[in-house]
Order: sequence, then structure tokens, then C-alpha cells
Amino acid sequence: MIVSTNESNPNALKLLIAAKLEKKTINIKITVPNETVLNRLPFLELPNGSKIFSTSAGMQFLAAPSEEYEIITNKWLEWDASQLQPAITYYGTTGMYKTDSKSCLWSLLSEINNALKDKMYLIKDKNDISLADASIWVSIWSTVMVTEIGNEILKEYVYLSDWLKNIELLPIIQDSLKVFSLERGLKAINSIQAGSWFPVNSTKSCKSTTNELNLNKEKDEKDEVVSQEELDKAATNWNSCNCPNVKEPSYPVLPKKGERNILITSALPYVNNVPHLGNIVGCVLSADIFARYCRQRNYNTLYISGTDEYGTATEAKALEEKTTPQEICDKFFSIHNDVYRWFGIGFDYFGRTTTAEQTEIVQSFFLKIKSQGYVLMDTVDQLLCESCDRFLADRFVEGICPRCKYEDARGDQCDGCGHLVNATELINPRCKICSNRPIIKKSRQFFLDLPKLEERLKVWSAKVEKGWSAVARVVTKPWLRDGLKPRCITRDLKWGIPVPAEGFENKVFYVWFDAPFGYISITKRYTKEYEQWWKPNGTDISLYQFMAKDNVPFHTIMFPASLLATNEDYTLLKHLMAIEYLNYEDTKFSKSRGIGVFGTDARETGIPADVWRFYLAYIRPESQDSNFNWADLATKNNNELLNNLGNFINRALVFTEKFFESKVPPMEPQEDDLTLLALAQRELTSYIIALEQAKLRDGIKYVLAISKHGNQYMQSQQPWAKVKGTDDDKKKAGTVIGICCNLTCLLSALLAPYMPSTSREIRGQLGLDKTRYGYIPDTIMNMLPSGHKIGKASPLFTKIEDQLIEELRKKYSGKQESNGTQSKMNNGTEQLVKEVICNNDKNVQQPNVDVPVKMQNKQADLKQDTDTANNKKVKPLHTPEQNGDTSTDINSLEAAIAKQGTLVRELKAKEEKSVWQPQVDILLKLKNQLASLTGTKIPDKKSKKKK
Repeated sequence: MIVSTNESNPNALKLLIAAKLEKKTINIKITVPNETVLNRLPFLELPNGSKIFSTSAGMQFLAAPSEEYEIITNKWLEWDASQLQPAITYYGTTGMYKTDSKSCLWSLLSEINNALKDKMYLIKDKNDISLADASIWVSIWSTVMVTEIGNEILKEYVYLSDWLKNIELLPIIQDSLKVFSLERGLKAINSIQAGSWFPVNSTKSCKSTTNELNLNKEKDEKDEVVSQEELDKAATNWNSCNCPNVKEPSYPVLPKKGERNILITSALPYVNNVPHLGNIVGCVLSADIFARYCRQRNYNTLYISGTDEYGTATEAKALEEKTTPQEICDKFFSIHNDVYRWFGIGFDYFGRTTTAEQTEIVQSFFLKIKSQGYVLMDTVDQLLCESCDRFLADRFVEGICPRCKYEDARGDQCDGCGHLVNATELINPRCKICSNRPIIKKSRQFFLDLPKLEERLKVWSAKVEKGWSAVARVVTKPWLRDGLKPRCITRDLKWGIPVPAEGFENKVFYVWFDAPFGYISITKRYTKEYEQWWKPNGTDISLYQFMAKDNVPFHTIMFPASLLATNEDYTLLKHLMAIEYLNYEDTKFSKSRGIGVFGTDARETGIPADVWRFYLAYIRPESQDSNFNWADLATKNNNELLNNLGNFINRALVFTEKFFESKVPPMEPQEDDLTLLALAQRELTSYIIALEQAKLRDGIKYVLAISKHGNQYMQSQQPWAKVKGTDDDKKKAGTVIGICCNLTCLLSALLAPYMPSTSREIRGQLGLDKTRYGYIPDTIMNMLPSGHKIGKASPLFTKIEDQLIEELRKKYSGKQESNGTQSKMNNGTEQLVKEVICNNDKNVQQPNVDVPVKMQNKQADLKQDTDTANNKKVKPLHTPEQNGDTSTDINSLEAAIAKQGTLVRELKAKEEKSVWQPQVDILLKLKNQLASLTGTKIPDKKSKKKK
């Protein structure tokens, strides 16, 4: 294998180190400018002639990380390529160091310093250098460590400093440096600049870095040189003119033999809340982008989804809102439907699980599985609340974690240590509804015999897991590795699908067993011929499922096991596109605390749905958690959509309108024109490869890369000057503009899966049918022939101003920062606490709902201190003589204490002490009031601890 590189390019050293890690031999070939592909160096040439241009991909080809470390390795390699190297390159891009970018680079160095705390290498469990260590070490050591900030780094970042020194001494590093020596500092930075292509991305701390970097590259870089073979192919493809149309949609969509049949589902969102941006991109939006792509490739595609409506989450919401579970489902189904419609989610059918079809299918599958011997019955210990007269589902039990002694662990999981727990194992369990202690009572339940299905699951998953995302593989592997156990499929609840078995009349199916069958029942609601998709009888069906990582085990273990257990030929999962989590401005989304943008909020911002779709796809957390950031949203809109994509399209169409009577001019492509087409072809090919694997984040960046090539091409050709010159110049101007119009047509098709409304607008401006989307071709061809009449050009995007971003950030930053709101109290508890604390004591000022909770407590403390200082008598928070009915007061206080206790436990499970401590103070005041009424004494916890 050969590595072709320019001189002193650190990225070539990375490939060499990767090869040495696996004891592979590669040869270094120094490339003279203009004799190979500039702006794509280094590249790894394989023995079969194929070339790998991505340094990260080349490193992983040479030394593939184990599956266990694949995700974390990818995370750091991507961080190096998309954030660190662009910042380093900009820092020394013009032969001198740019100190205005130091803060941006400094924040990245701080990030890696923090990551190295308490460990020798970036990957904690590894005891030797990884690809991630090698890549990032080379980037820093070869560039900034010999610049003016090198000594500052050594002093400021202790962990980073030790890491840099230790790695430099490793034999594998020293051996690699002997083979490929490079000149560190500005020379190395300029070599990266000359030979690298960076994703259109920006760092967290320096929102303008990418834009400035791109402007520098546009100004200084030369045209990329392509091979003669690429030029010949570009010419041949351009003249083919045989782009097919997208097929007319049919109803119902049914599988067809001999065609590529794609069945797409997105994880059924819970119906007990309003979906936030993370929920939306995690399932329905990602699936929609992929479904639109498939339809534009003329694949026979069906996309179905719906709301998951059974389970304790719905029942809990009904209790909270004092209504019925069915009314909760009806209310939130409508909300979900409206949100997804506004986001342009193009389901073929969006259904729900509270239907007769769902009940029929779930019960039927249960009876089939039971008849095949894969269901067993056993007794389990469950918690029964005698006060509420009901068995308690896991979510309705709280107590002390048996592992870490966290006081507010739930019956299914401890938020203190993160481990799964059984409700019966909790220490001092309590009913979440009434706070009374439940008793343990045995209950008969049905179990899915997973151990009996384990080998069949392993054989099946081994065949298909290559089509899963890395996240899905990593989540699934421990389940099969550690051995499966029987899993309970029934519950002692009322809200759910009844179990059709004698003696189980008062039980329902566990929601994890019930919900996945929703894909089948919703398909049945869509068409009576649903079994053609789910029992295809020889027709090839590719099932793609989209979700966040928390849903993975149900789709790679439980649902496939249930289908296999029928011993019938059901469609099984082939491609699972699971992703990590999307966070909001470095914290979690929280509807109760007003933090984050939810589906209903996005519409109110005034930002178009297509911009939301674009940005969510751009930051889609495919291999690691990602972060929604308002400033980054504005930057991506203003730089990538407005200045890059929108600018290119508008310039091409306005020029056509102004100088060629709104008609596509004649085109006679020469070598420079074919070079553009060849470069754009590379991006188109990469786009198709990415979308076929549902790597949606990469796909949108290839679209932007095409428009960037177009902008550079137009800028270098200067048709505005040529159109005023000789006849040959005018012909050349026409060729340039005609090709740009055709690239615009291509972009309208490639953009459609991500931004469907914008795509239709572009097609309208091109004089094409706005009701249809363009076919996504494999090659770039002349789709708009000479003489084609275009429509009226107009700007596609508008700038998002800083002032609007600041307003939106404040609006969705949380109620604790908003005047007129109490931050952490739910409405029911808030009102009850007000009534008990305030109305029962006229000398205590009622909490001001226009003042944040933290401030209220400070004001109350200040008032009491002042009264004491003035020798005023401070009355207790509650006095028995106020109304003469102490029994009523005691009942009110006990109810308030129970509600406030529940609130405190919820906040402790999720928030920092600064958030829940004010609510603890309120709880203590209530208990003190009760003590004054009953004559009891509140135990002093601090004194107990001292003893």
C-alpha cells in the first residue's frame, strides 16, 4: 500500500503510525503539486487501485479498532478532523499566527486536557496508545507545540502536557518519525491546509472560525486536479441525458417482486408528552429523510409510525392531569400529529396502539408463541399498595437503592448509580401515589423464554448486524454475550391489552411486549394487505428501523425473539439506525422546567421547518451525543444555507434571467467545466454511499460541498465579465451559467430529503413541477437542456439575526431564569403549598410568583433575620388557633407534605442541590408546622449523623 502526500503533512504520519500498530507495511510517496489530487492529501492507495482520501478512514482501515472501542475511537477521530484541525489550520493559515483564533483553539485544548484527567490515554480502559491518541497527538505535537503558545500549553494543561510527552517517547512514535520526518510548526500547518478538506463544521467556542477558514481557502487554493479518466466520465455522463422521473405514488404501497422493497419504521414515541428536538431527530425525522431519499431513488418504500399509548407512563400522566389514560392518549396523539405535520414528516400512515387491530394482533401473537412452547409461567414478588389497593408498577415505587444507597431510586432504575433494580429490592420502598409502604405479594405472570431462543437470535443477528449502526451493535452485544434470561411479558395493571388466558383476567401485557407489534397493527390500519409486508412469502423486504439507543434492546432482542418464536416467516429487522442523544445547550431537555425547544415551540420561533430539519440533520448524534446550540444554528443558517447554498443558486438563476432571457443557454463544456463536474460527481457519489447507509449527517455536508464547488467555479470563471466580452467569451459565460443551472437542479433533488419545501421552491424557480421531487441520479447529467425556460428567481433563505437568537435562548433557557415563573414546582404542589403555608399563617408573606424560588427563599430568610434583629415576635408558620379545627389543618399539612416530598424526590433524582434545596426548605417548614400542631419533635438529622 502507498501513502501519497505532500511534504511535512502530519496526516501522513498518522497513517504511518496506524500501519505500524498492526505491523503493516506502507510506502510513502511525496507528491509534486499538480500531479495528483491536491486538497485531498494524503490518500491511501490500496493494492487494487482504490483510494481512501479520509485520514480517519485510512487509519481505521489499517488498524481497525475493536467493536468495544469503535464508537469512542470514531468520536475522537471526528473531533480531530472536524474541530481541532480546522482551528489549528486557521491559527497559522497565512504564514503567520492569528492570535484572534487563540480562544477557539484554547477551548479545544482545554477539552482534551479534561478528557485526560486520571488516565494515561484517551480511551480509559486501554493500556496502550489508540488510533485516537495517535491522531490527536500528531495534530497538536506537529503544529502548535512549537509555536508561541506551546510553552503556555505545557504550563496551563498538566494532563495534556504529560500525555504529549509520554506519547512522544513511545518506540512506535520514534520509529515512525524516522521513516517520515516533517518540519513542525507553520510548515506542517500549511501542509495540512494545502492537502485537506474539512467538513463544513464549526467549533463550539469560535462560531466564525469555519466561515473565515472557508473564505481563506476559497481565496488561496488552486483548482483541484482530477484524472483524465474522471474528466472522460464526466463528459460521457453529461451527454447521456437519460435521467428518469420519480415514480407516481400509489395507494396502497405494496411490495413488488423484482424491485427493492423498503419498509421503514421509526420508534413509536410515547404519547404522554410533547416531543422535543431530540425525540424528533431520534426517530421520525431521521426515518423521514431516509424514506424521502428512497422514494427519490424509485425504491418501493413504505414508511409507517405511530404513538405508543399503553404503559405506566400514560397512566401516571393521567393521574397527574386527573383524567383518564384514553383522554391523555387522544390529547397527545393530536399534538404529536400536528407537530410532525408541521415538520414535514411524510408518513405513509401515522397510527396509534390503542386500536382493535393492536389488541387482536398482540393477543394472537401471544397465543402463537405460547403454543410453540416459548412462554412459561412463574410467580414473582410484586409490591402491593394496600392503601391504593393496587399492584405497583415499577414507576410507581421509590425507595433506597440497594447498591449505592441513593434515597430516591425508582422501581426500575437508580438515578444515583445508573443500575437497573427490581422494585422488590428497594430498601424502605414507598408508593409514589400515597407514600405508604407497600407489601410484597406473589403474583403469577407469563414470561418469554428468551434462553430457549438465544441461539436462534445469535444466528440471525450475526447475519444482519453489519447493517446496523455502531451504536446499535454496541448496545446489543452485551445482551447476547452475557446470556439472556426469561423476561416477564404481563403486568398487574388496568391500562393495557388484556391477557387472553384463564386466571389472567385482571392483567395486561407489559408495554415492551405490546408496543413493537404496533408496527404490524399500524400497517394493518393502512392496508388490509399488510401481511404482504410482514409475511412476504418469498418477496425480499428490507426492514429499516430508526430510534435512539435506549430503544435498541427491544428491537434487536425482544421483538425479533417474539417473531422467531412463532416459527413462521415474518419480516425481521435488517437495518437498525440507532443514534446517541441530542442535548440542549449542554444540558437536558425538560418540559417541566421550560428548558429546550419542543415540537410546539419550534413553530413559534418563526424559523422555517426546513431550517430546523436541516440543522437537526447536520448535528444528528450518529456516533456520540451532540448538542443543540442557538449560536451554531444561526451560524449554519447564515453561512451554509444563506451564503453558500442560497447564494450559489440565486446567482445562477438571476444571471440566467438577466442575461439569457430566463432560458438555459447553450453549453459546450471544456476541461475546466468538466473538472467542476468531476469534483461534484465525487460529492454525489459520496452522498449516495452515505444515504444508502442512512448516514444522514454526512449526506447533508456533501450537498453543501457541491454548492461550494459551484461558488468557487463561478467566482473563478467570472461570467459577469465574460458576458460583456467577445463572442467566445459570451459562449463561455453561457456554458458556465448553464452548468450552474444544472447543478441547481441536481441540488434541488439532493436537498429534498432534508428540506422538502425548499426543494419544491427551487424547482419552481427552475421552471419545473413543484408538486414533485427530482430523481436522485448516480451520475451528473444535463437535466436542464439549452432553451429550458426557468421561473422567477428569489432568495431562498433569510439571515437569522443575533438579537433573535438571544431572545430565543433566554425564552427556552428555563423557568428559573424567567420573571413571572416558579422554576421547579408543578402546579398541583405549588397551589397546595401556597394554601397551607400562606393561608394558614397571615404573618408569612405569600410566595411571589413573579420572583424565582431561590430569590423567594433569600427574601424570606432576610425578613426573618430583620424581624429578629428588631426584637419583633416572629409567629410560627402555623398556629392552631387560626381556624379552631386542628384536624382539618393536620390533614391539609399531611397532604401538602406528601406532595412536597414527592416533588423533592423527583428533583433530587434529576437536579443539582442548588435546585432542590429550596424545595427541601419548604418541606421542612411544613413538617415543623405539623410538629407544632401535634406536639411532636422533628428529629435532628445532623445530630444523628454526629453520633
